Amino acid sequence: MNHKSWCLVLHSHIPYVINHGRWPHGADWLFEVCAESYLPLLTVLCRLRNEGITSNINLSFTPVLMEQLKSRNFAAGFKRYLQMKIDLARDNRAYFAQTGQDRLVRLAQYWETWYQRAYEDFVSRWEEDILKGFKKLQDEKQVEILTSAATHAYLPLLSDDRSVRFQVQQGRFVYEQYFGQPPAGFWLPECAYRPRYVWKRPLKAGAAFLRPGLDELLRESGLKYFFVDTHLLRGGEVKGVYLERFPVLKRLWQKAQQEQKPAREQGLSPYLPYLAEPSGLPFFVRDEKSGSLVWSGQAGYPGDGWYLEFHKKHFPGGLRYWRVTSAQLDLGEKQIYQPEKAKERLAEQATHFVSLLTAALKDQEGDVIASLYDTELFGHWWFEGPEWLYLVVKKLALTKIRPERASLCLERLNPQIPVSLPEGSWGTGGFHWVWLNEDTSWVWEKIYRLEDEWGKIYPDLAKRQPRLYRQWLREKLLLESSDWPFLISTWTARDYAENRVAEHYERAKILLKWIKRGAPLQSEEQEQLLNWEKEDSLFPQFFPGGAE
Repeated sequence: MNHKSWCLVLHSHIPYVINHGRWPHGADWLFEVCAESYLPLLTVLCRLRNEGITSNINLSFTPVLMEQLKSRNFAAGFKRYLQMKIDLARDNRAYFAQTGQDRLVRLAQYWETWYQRAYEDFVSRWEEDILKGFKKLQDEKQVEILTSAATHAYLPLLSDDRSVRFQVQQGRFVYEQYFGQPPAGFWLPECAYRPRYVWKRPLKAGAAFLRPGLDELLRESGLKYFFVDTHLLRGGEVKGVYLERFPVLKRLWQKAQQEQKPAREQGLSPYLPYLAEPSGLPFFVRDEKSGSLVWSGQAGYPGDGWYLEFHKKHFPGGLRYWRVTSAQLDLGEKQIYQPEKAKERLAEQATHFVSLLTAALKDQEGDVIASLYDTELFGHWWFEGPEWLYLVVKKLALTKIRPERASLCLERLNPQIPVSLPEGSWGTGGFHWVWLNEDTSWVWEKIYRLEDEWGKIYPDLAKRQPRLYRQWLREKLLLESSDWPFLISTWTARDYAENRVAEHYERAKILLKWIKRGAPLQSEEQEQLLNWEKEDSLFPQFFPGGAE
């Protein structure tokens, strides 16, 4: 096969927000992303398929997101959310007409039609099951879907290999339940990797001990490949993918610049897959240049003045009627959005991106460019993103570069070069500072306490109190989510994240007390347990042997 490849990976993840609030932080976060990213992506992927073009993109879904999309509460709540948006658009339209704002009247009608189409697609086309739509595309070999850690835990900082194994194995188990086949690829949360070495907890006293690398644990669980950030292969300055979107991270970046560890490998092309040592598990390397064109809201495509402005919203309701105009302008100076102008810019920028891929693979040693993004960038942060992706895939069909599923790319290229990777992530500074710093160390202290307790109760007491133990495991897994320290560090939803950490930890402590007590629960305790089982109801099943 005489071609080169674009290995696009979209990472889909929302923490467990079902049953934990609505707005501004809670289930509406999930509903927004489903309406603005997941449904539009399904639409453009099916449009490509119907036009005879195989998109061949790679998507990851975290198990905690899969569980929410399959939740009994999700479909009903999402339909109410979409209907609310339709009603708000109608109310906005009436208000704009009454106040003589004709251009905004047309935009309100645009949003009413847009949300009405989303509602109809969800109910009729996808039968209220978004995940089923993506499964159908994978069954048709249009896409490749990866799994990830059960609750998107920041794996390098977990202090017990059993915790890491549980996150990985539960991630594989949930994937097989919903997609009917074993996963090939694994998305390391936050692209965070830790090699084999003698490790010691960064907090709390504890002895140093030799730990297997994450690549070894992935291989042990039957996974076939993973992805890392560029600097783990090549070194260099590391800003991290989140720096521009979360300005508060600049403080952490400055600290990380002083303390980050240099990469061990230099001079290797990021346009080839390699084998991680010592496991021999293949991995791909994120391409920074193509990545920044989508990640950056200033220097990248999403910062184009004609695109929809994310931050300025009309209240009540929160619909958006303005365009970026200029990243330097205050929100009060933003001009009215013009969808037809935005559409014109998409074609030009899709052509530019294809030219960039072509030039990169022509000038560099290698055969594959791996572009890694959060799925939510497409549609949610960058409203026009799904349509841009549609145009890119169509234009690539006319070149010698092909979008390619990661498994097929590995079959074609058959990587042979072993590499000893250093530790790091795609966060600011390239190390762990976004997730472990002076503002979040208390979170990790709680995680480590539960890990210590797990060693005491597993497996003997678990067999005597299986129902309590299973709920305790759910609370432990939810506490380990990387989202809570991230939201604390970035100040984007700090109070919500701190409350969630405290809530899951307190529930785990009470459950542990009940487990150790061994006596039957009193009536009020039974009611409390039932409420927790309803609120934190993910993972009705654990992988065989995982909760015994």
